[in-house]
Amino acid sequence: MYSRVTLLEIDTLRTTVDEAVALFEDEVLPDLREQDGYEGVVVLANPDGKAMLVSVWETEDDAVASAEFARGALEQFVTLFRSPPGREQYEVLLAELPSVIVG
Repeated sequence: MYSRVTLLEIDTLRTTVDEAVALFEDEVLPDLREQDGYEGVVVLANPDGKAMLVSVWETEDDAVASAEFARGALEQFVTLFRSPPGREQYEVLLAELPSVIVG
């Protein structure tokens, strides 16, 4: 299992964190679910707009192949960010999540 971690800062002068999450849920998540190897995503944010998206993929190849989709999704909402988002990939070595997240 592999993950892509995207760190970003929402420009809270232009939109609220809740509005940005709703846009992600409505505009990006349906297409994200269609990507090969997609296993889920966790969206974390604080009231100041600092956010982290952790997407989980079945294989490293799936994570790499989905990078173009991720780039396009981020470009679609570039005006909502204070600065360009950063992305990195990691192998998931341990995952223990509460059932509210995984169930």
